[in-house]
Amino acid sequence: MYLKRIMAALAVSAALPMAASHATDLEVTHWWTSGGEAAAVSELAKAFDASGDKWVDGAIAGGGGTARPVIISRILGGDPMGATQLNHGRQAEELIEAGLLTDLTEIAEKEGWKDIVNPPSLLESCTLDGRIYCAPINIHSWQWIWLSNAAYEQAGVPVPTNWEEFVAAAPKLKEAGIVPLAMGKQGWQQNGAFGVMVVAIAGVDAWKKVNVEKDAETARGPEYAKVFEAAVKAREFAADSNVQDWNQATNMVITGKAGGQIMGDWAQGEFQVAGKVAGKDYTCLPGLGNNQILDTAGDAFYFPKVDNAETTEAQMRLASLLISKEVQVAFNLKKGSLPIRGDVDLSAANDCMQKGLKILADGGIMPSGDQNLTPDTTTQIEDLMAEFWSGDMSAADAQSRYAEIIESAE
Repeated sequence: MYLKRIMAALAVSAALPMAASHATDLEVTHWWTSGGEAAAVSELAKAFDASGDKWVDGAIAGGGGTARPVIISRILGGDPMGATQLNHGRQAEELIEAGLLTDLTEIAEKEGWKDIVNPPSLLESCTLDGRIYCAPINIHSWQWIWLSNAAYEQAGVPVPTNWEEFVAAAPKLKEAGIVPLAMGKQGWQQNGAFGVMVVAIAGVDAWKKVNVEKDAETARGPEYAKVFEAAVKAREFAADSNVQDWNQATNMVITGKAGGQIMGDWAQGEFQVAGKVAGKDYTCLPGLGNNQILDTAGDAFYFPKVDNAETTEAQMRLASLLISKEVQVAFNLKKGSLPIRGDVDLSAANDCMQKGLKILADGGIMPSGDQNLTPDTTTQIEDLMAEFWSGDMSAADAQSRYAEIIESAE
């Protein structure tokens, strides 16, 4: 049957790796609803539809924090979708252990995913007990700050090249009526920005001790104290950032209402949709300009177990399609993320994406929090960050509570 599917693919499109002998509707849930995200996901839908199947879009507004509980409850409740986006890491661990997700090992071995997916940690995050349960689609990194060139020109100061210059320029921005730091009022955004500051200020080794080794003493130590003190300043810079969603904060940078935003590289999709040019209209600093490193987070697709053989076959075709060269290029150029394979042509990538590709090629990578912390621990930290950013909690109190969370982390 599998060989017949490949034969059919050649008749439909030589560019696409697998195609259906007849169309199968596959509901795909995800939380890609901003302008840039919608443009990227449309590339996946177009490719799947062109292969002979039908992408039934199941977008869930509100971001991952809203979507993940909905996705998981549907799977647990016996109403599974055909495929779903999650972050590769530990988010699906319990679903896999419960036997609710489809094993992709056979197709992964047949197509040589281990030789294709780079860095290997992405596929390792899809693997439990030696079996592969997800198809990585991209590499997303939190390690960026996005700066409005127009905002700094209006304030009469040079565009910063590192975090220290960003801090020094903040008063001039405020004098010009510009919010120094755009920040949405959600714990996941604030926690993500905090993690970026940890890497830039405390360093990668300190971050790994806390997030990988769960070392609470390092979380209580002087390196992290500097980060929490920097977070207090960042909170002051973002005091007038009265937006909720991350893309609204990105729009503040796009329109010159804010100087910068610490956000993952998915922000690039919003700049592209707005017609902004990297290096001309906006500047991107990996590692807040303090280091050249990317955490290798990202998105992956999981496929809930279903009783319908046709749906299962369509799931395999979609899994194969997501890894294909053509889809990797089309999707990631729109998403602003990096591809999970290094054998694709990304000559059309913009200035910021090229920076990321060079860092990746040079081996400047680290794991992401999603790959090391359980969803429960992450939620606790996000709740703490939401409280910290919305009030006047001291750096010392925030650090103490953070260390307690790390101390109890699994």
